[in-house]
Amino acid sequence: MFQRLCLLAALLGLAACQSIQVDSDYDPHRDFAALQTWGWQEPAVQYRPNDPRLTSGLTEQRVMQAVAQQLEQRGLRQIAPGAPADIRVQAFLIVDIRSEQIATYYGSDLMSDRWGGLWASPGYTEVRTRDFQVGTLQLDFLDRDGQLIWRGSGAQLVRRNPGSPQERAAAIHETVAKILSQYPPRRR
Repeated sequence: MFQRLCLLAALLGLAACQSIQVDSDYDPHRDFAALQTWGWQEPAVQYRPNDPRLTSGLTEQRVMQAVAQQLEQRGLRQIAPGAPADIRVQAFLIVDIRSEQIATYYGSDLMSDRWGGLWASPGYTEVRTRDFQVGTLQLDFLDRDGQLIWRGSGAQLVRRNPGSPQERAAAIHETVAKILSQYPPRRR
């Protein structure tokens, strides 16, 4: 199916006009101000479902560049591969197929017959099911022991037309920026 082949590109073809639902969670006992360096946890980008039609080196490159740029803006320094880092980052590109049922009620009509009597026709309900795809970019931050210390995600409906490579890159950068706007976490 053509739509399935474009799924990954569309996953992150997150248009500015569409709403990205952002969420995060973190370890409240962690001192995030003390974390100064970061590196990638291998594999840096994973796909769910793990479908070879979804994987894209271009998308991985865009995600990795956007994450590096955003973490640098937050004062974190990327270390060389294999060197110990305060934070290990791993990204997940997740596509879920969801369904929604839409019910429409058609009420009864009051009618009169030819003898002057009134009667009501019974109403009925029409139920339709609509399938749609939701794409999620999830970023996990792990400590030196491999324990999850922060998770951020951005989800939205998958577009059918992901746009040009420049539009895809801009959409990924926007999504990563929105996710990482919640890092470091603010204590409530």
